[in-house]
Amino acid sequence: MQIDFKKKIKSVYAFLIIITLSFVVLGLLWIEKKYYTPKTDEPIKIERRYKKPLSFKKIERPKPKPVSMDRLKRQGCVADGLLSEYNPDREEYIDLINRSNCYYLHRAVETWLTPPDFETIDYVMNRITKKDVVFGMFIAEAIKDNADYAYTEESRPFDFKKMCQAGSDNVWGEHSCKPDFGSGEYRDYLDYITRRAIDLGIQSFTFGQIHMQRGKGANRIAEVIKNMRSYAKKKGISIVIGAQTGTMNDPNFLALFDYIEGGTGIDADGNLPTGPCLDRWGGCWALLWHETYSQNAKNVLLHLDWTGIKTDDLDIFARMDKETRAKTLRNVYSYFTSRNMGFLMPMFGVLDKDNGGCFGPKKRFYSPDNKYSCQDEDVINEILSGK
Repeated sequence: MQIDFKKKIKSVYAFLIIITLSFVVLGLLWIEKKYYTPKTDEPIKIERRYKKPLSFKKIERPKPKPVSMDRLKRQGCVADGLLSEYNPDREEYIDLINRSNCYYLHRAVETWLTPPDFETIDYVMNRITKKDVVFGMFIAEAIKDNADYAYTEESRPFDFKKMCQAGSDNVWGEHSCKPDFGSGEYRDYLDYITRRAIDLGIQSFTFGQIHMQRGKGANRIAEVIKNMRSYAKKKGISIVIGAQTGTMNDPNFLALFDYIEGGTGIDADGNLPTGPCLDRWGGCWALLWHETYSQNAKNVLLHLDWTGIKTDDLDIFARMDKETRAKTLRNVYSYFTSRNMGFLMPMFGVLDKDNGGCFGPKKRFYSPDNKYSCQDEDVINEILSGK
């Protein structure tokens, strides 16, 4: 039998090509697995707004100075979500704060329906070039029962369903609920996030609508606060703790807090209401600066309240013309500070998207930045300078 060497050679070549291609494919798969697949012990983040540059190095911040309550009341600003990436124009937000005369950055860490991302918080804190500032953390009365958040001290995820008050399902949208101080899981969560915050140098903690968080654990609030103060003392860091207390005016309860915090209730001309309550939304919306509440509190902090509806302080303020806004800021600041209370200047907040007034990076956000339409930045810095 005669062998066709040409066909044989072609078959050998084809076999070698197949083997070579197989090794190439396997090699590429190995490289992808080794260098591009995340490690199993690292969380995969769906979205991360801030991208660390390749040269990023963790900055060891010096221990913060003790909190000055006087400066906190006279040079305080609502910097909502500064460290939590709430502002869609976040680079401008950081620059605005860096050139401001703000000493206290209220609600810089925002936890409304979202557990705090301390990696991002740390990264943004390192970009605040202002010296001697006090960062605030808001501990919201709203959590999500399906939140995915690691409890590293016990090597497990937190069970947010266990934190919810009975009957509060979906109170602020799907999967939302009110937390309950009576839940051991919620108290563990509070201990965990406040300790990590203190480790980073955050010094002011505000409990949102604390009467909504009491649940079955009204008598456990003092325990949580005691633990926070004990940990801060152990770390040698000065902290202050406040709350939105609504109509609660029990002197013994208010004595737990270094300050109480709430809105002003201004009208379209910037005037303050009379009496202890505002009934704009029905019932009694407590005006904490009224003596009914202020006389039993150590300190009182006021601000232009916001929840994104047209009847809120901030929405009313944004509908004023520029001159009326400047006059309003000067008047309320002078009124409250002359009574040894604090007024926190608005640096960011949520508006009704159809509010019809000035706005910041989007129609649903207020910002005083001169880059946008409100341009209240100069008057705010002038007032905070004390000149």
